[in-house]
Amino acid sequence: MVVTGRAGLLAGLGVLFVALLMPSWSGVGVVVAVVLVVCLLDLLLAGSPRRLQLSRDGDTAVRLGQAAVVTLLVANPGRRVRGLLRDAWPPSAGVQDPPHKLDLPGGERRRLVTHLVPTRRGDRKAYRVTIRSIGPLGFAGRQGSHEAPWTVRALPPFNSRKHLPSRLARLRELDGRTALLVRGQGTEFDSLRDYVPGDDVRSIDWRATARRSSVVLRTWRPERDRQVAIVIDSGRMSAGRVGDAPRLDHAMDAALLLAALATRAGDRVSLLACDSAVRADVRRPAPEDVLPSFVNALANVDAELVQTDFRVVVSQTLERLGQRSLVVLLTGLEPAVIEESLLPVIGPLLRRHVVVLASVADPRLDELESARADLIELYGAASAARSRLDRERVTAVLTRAGVTVVDENPDQIAPALADTYLSLKKAGRL
Repeated sequence: MVVTGRAGLLAGLGVLFVALLMPSWSGVGVVVAVVLVVCLLDLLLAGSPRRLQLSRDGDTAVRLGQAAVVTLLVANPGRRVRGLLRDAWPPSAGVQDPPHKLDLPGGERRRLVTHLVPTRRGDRKAYRVTIRSIGPLGFAGRQGSHEAPWTVRALPPFNSRKHLPSRLARLRELDGRTALLVRGQGTEFDSLRDYVPGDDVRSIDWRATARRSSVVLRTWRPERDRQVAIVIDSGRMSAGRVGDAPRLDHAMDAALLLAALATRAGDRVSLLACDSAVRADVRRPAPEDVLPSFVNALANVDAELVQTDFRVVVSQTLERLGQRSLVVLLTGLEPAVIEESLLPVIGPLLRRHVVVLASVADPRLDELESARADLIELYGAASAARSRLDRERVTAVLTRAGVTVVDENPDQIAPALADTYLSLKKAGRL
């Protein structure tokens, strides 16, 4: 028998009182009365779970898929409490531990550890702590709950950070340590060095050559302190699963790699997640705060099941930008949406800024297009081929309009977007 609070205890006493007033004491009545007496005695001797004092400590943030540790400190100012303690969290928090066994004498404290492996991004809040205190005879117990608030934020995992060292090596090659073969508009003079066969003759400094006995070459480096605006479409197109995660999660991963690379290149990076309304907004944080601010802002962004209003996206982007900037729009490459919603409103953005559209392609389409064993697979292959042709057509339309399109599978979208940024940097288009 487990009772909760004084109401259950009073109910048990009432049943015992009625049993004692029974006019005829049959054998069953005696047994019932004895059992009730023992249970009530056990109940009265059980420690009160409501008198326990609870506090928490531990991790407040963890990358998605990694383990977080939250400790619960339980202090007992009353009688000994023996039983079970359940630390309740939502299912997506990924609690790894069963209910804790508790044996806490009066005047002592216990530290209980809960391990969490979140399965979804966002804030995961503790629900409540429920304690069941069993009496010394083990026949009955008392149960009570406590509010012990705690929040663990599951951050984007940033799996693409493994590509960062190789892209930083390429960035160092561009950043004044080697000559650029293309003298792009907007590049900055870096230094002079001797001419080596194969260098671009357009970079020869004839005045410096006249003062020396050898041919001298100018080296150029990409301009720094440019502005990079990363815009993530959080509408319904981002809700579809591509591979083992939603398209939105792959877009976030690519955005984090680009932000880390652009920050190391000396550029200023901002973030906007938007559909019909702004969902996340980070405006030009300090270089050391770029990644922390981005992952915290994106942690609670989920794909909204609404059609993205690209008029809002473009106007919000233009509002945040002053000088000529690189705008990276991470969205789906759906022909109908692009042609009907994006292309009619993207003109003001293209006139003032360099625009890159990055989209996560579905590798399942390639598998469907190559499978033609029977009639059903043949229809699937025809549908996949039609989708591929539509994407190629809308890519050509965007390219003619002046948009650089990056359309890659989930595993390649992040490094491909980083390579596109480096290519623009090398060509001096930023």
